[in-house]
Amino acid sequence: MAADPARLVSLSLLLVGLGALAAALVAQHVFGLAPCILCLYQRVPYGLAALLGAVALVPMLPPRWRIGLVALAGIGFLANAGIAVFHVGVEQHWWAGTASCSGGDGAFMDGGGGAADMLGLLDGTQSLAPALPRCDSPAWSLFGVTMAGYNVVASLVLGLLTLAAAKRLAANRRDY
Repeated sequence: MAADPARLVSLSLLLVGLGALAAALVAQHVFGLAPCILCLYQRVPYGLAALLGAVALVPMLPPRWRIGLVALAGIGFLANAGIAVFHVGVEQHWWAGTASCSGGDGAFMDGGGGAADMLGLLDGTQSLAPALPRCDSPAWSLFGVTMAGYNVVASLVLGLLTLAAAKRLAANRRDY
């Protein structure tokens, strides 16, 4: 019995999404590469792809819906490529990042907090959450390319491949 191509694509989405999230978490928790806010935003489409892939594996799901979920994952990957391009631009100082890209002093969580920081907690100007790193200061690069730069390529390729797979599934659709 031949494997169903739609289920293989769906399983691939699930595995790619979970694999990318696992790699990001290993980089963060094992290698100590703290993510900035844009890094965290770039994780969302991978989680979405994993979720869409998992839903598309539901046996009773009509083929049309399965193809739609695959196409949505492809669009999510392309959106992620856009976020990653924006992030690369911030890293290269081509444009400014978002307001949350500036990081923070993290004085309270870094042990430098005093009475003023404790009062800040009460009036809402200080947070117990650790400050995120700045978006324009890459934590890692290989051959001069940062993780955001590699993510541009990965997300673009994944998006195009996923949309091509959805198109092919739609062309060869069997209602079973």
